[in-house]
Amino acid sequence: VQLVESGGGLVQPGGSLRLSCVASEHAFDYYAMGWFRQAPGKEREFVAAISRPGGGYDYFDSVKGRFTISKDSAKNTAYLQMNSLETEDTAVYYCATGSRMVSRRTDAYAFWGQGTQVTVSS
Repeated sequence: VQLVESGGGLVQPGGSLRLSCVASEHAFDYYAMGWFRQAPGKEREFVAAISRPGGGYDYFDSVKGRFTISKDSAKNTAYLQMNSLETEDTAVYYCATGSRMVSRRTDAYAFWGQGTQVTVSS
């Protein structure tokens, strides 16, 4: 399974971005998928995840109410809508899949994208 993220960029604090993750196969029909991020000098951290059927969600506390994860199985695409962005959200964002259930652990996911840079700055 190959994953390709897009949608990153430079945005001012308080702004919005929507990240997309396209899978090479119908991976999101079989696996849960998650979004992670890694800031310079920090470990990769969990952001959000959605279950295989799409009815289960998990969000990191600091993004609850600001970020929304979703997917469109017909397009083999998952999304991360990010609103009210803060400077602390600056990081490379990765999508991942291959986990049978929603998980916050990076080692639960077998397939990873290459990442897309999100920079929040005035």
